[in-house]
Amino acid sequence: MGLFGTFRAPREILFGAGQRKALGAVARRLGLRALVVTDERLAQDPVFLAMIADLTAHGVTTRIEAGTLPDVPVASAQIAADAARPFAPDLVIGVGGGSCLDMAKCVALLLTHGGKAHDYYGELKVPGPVLPLIALPTTAGTGSEVTPVAVLSDDERTLKVGISSPYLIPVVAICDPELTLTCPRGLTAIAGADALTHAIEAFTAIRRAPDPRLTQERVFIGKNAVSDQFAIEAIGLLWEGLARACADGEDHEARELVMMGALKAGLAFGVAGTAAAHAIQYPIGALTHTAHGLGVACLMPYVMEWNRPAIGPELDLIARATGLADGDAVIPELAALFDSIGIPVSLRELGLDESKLDWVAEQSCGIERLIQNNPRAINRDQMRHLVGAAFTGDRALVH
Repeated sequence: MGLFGTFRAPREILFGAGQRKALGAVARRLGLRALVVTDERLAQDPVFLAMIADLTAHGVTTRIEAGTLPDVPVASAQIAADAARPFAPDLVIGVGGGSCLDMAKCVALLLTHGGKAHDYYGELKVPGPVLPLIALPTTAGTGSEVTPVAVLSDDERTLKVGISSPYLIPVVAICDPELTLTCPRGLTAIAGADALTHAIEAFTAIRRAPDPRLTQERVFIGKNAVSDQFAIEAIGLLWEGLARACADGEDHEARELVMMGALKAGLAFGVAGTAAAHAIQYPIGALTHTAHGLGVACLMPYVMEWNRPAIGPELDLIARATGLADGDAVIPELAALFDSIGIPVSLRELGLDESKLDWVAEQSCGIERLIQNNPRAINRDQMRHLVGAAFTGDRALVH
């Protein structure tokens, strides 16, 4: 018996056009006082206001927290939690992109357990359940609506930090592709490329021995029989829909494909984890102040090239799922797909200063939870070679 798998997910997932209109009824089952976390732009949106009216009609009293900022500065989450405490919510609802959903997770955590965000950095530091969370994504990318992680930016540490715990998985995820119809082309590309990297890294992550302690001692355990199913389906969906959604934002079918792909990618990496592309992006994002999805997508073909000797069977399966001739076609076709939707083809184009390559390599190797999840080991010198190749834009230099 060689099959081993793990699945962690919301108690309920609602997917489909118009499903946002179920929010009031869903929330009413979980609480009567809802803190609704969003950003300043969405707080004025008629569709958002209709959701608030639906909550009110179902007897749910709301307080709107519209202070979400990109990348969720730690201080902003603390301020939001302190401001919401007198309201005494018994439910938190996140509406928006990945930052809004991560902000909602962090605020729910702080309202429940107190302390400071840095008390919970890392894996399995959350001591118990948090306030019930409902997540409604308005972009199709991070998968935060189904994952056990909240990513924050900490100015004192220069890099982004994560709080990872199964307790952070929302109780309900409501995924309505109609909420993504107004997402601009650039954001659609960045978010969708992020989702595709999630799926690929989950599918090609290291496979660990199924020790019974593994799932209890790690949030992200590596690829397994369950995560693989979600990952490969996500790759196929995103491969089919992403370029179409970028070309025509009103293509409803493409929007559905991309949102379903992002959802399944979240279900995959929420247990399998990500790997070297994400590790390298953390220092690069800190230096270039560019969107996370741009960085990981830019890096993905180079990391896959490094991993190629260890992921041959996975490349063949990806080829089958995407209609390509064989595994050898996957990396160049992925690079072409990303290029077609505006993803930078090199770290130089992303804005990285060549003088920072040594620092990037050192910092990347220090993010051990991600590097250890990579299917092929990589040391400091090899990492420097890899990021150098990604800087020049020549995948042939990776080996």
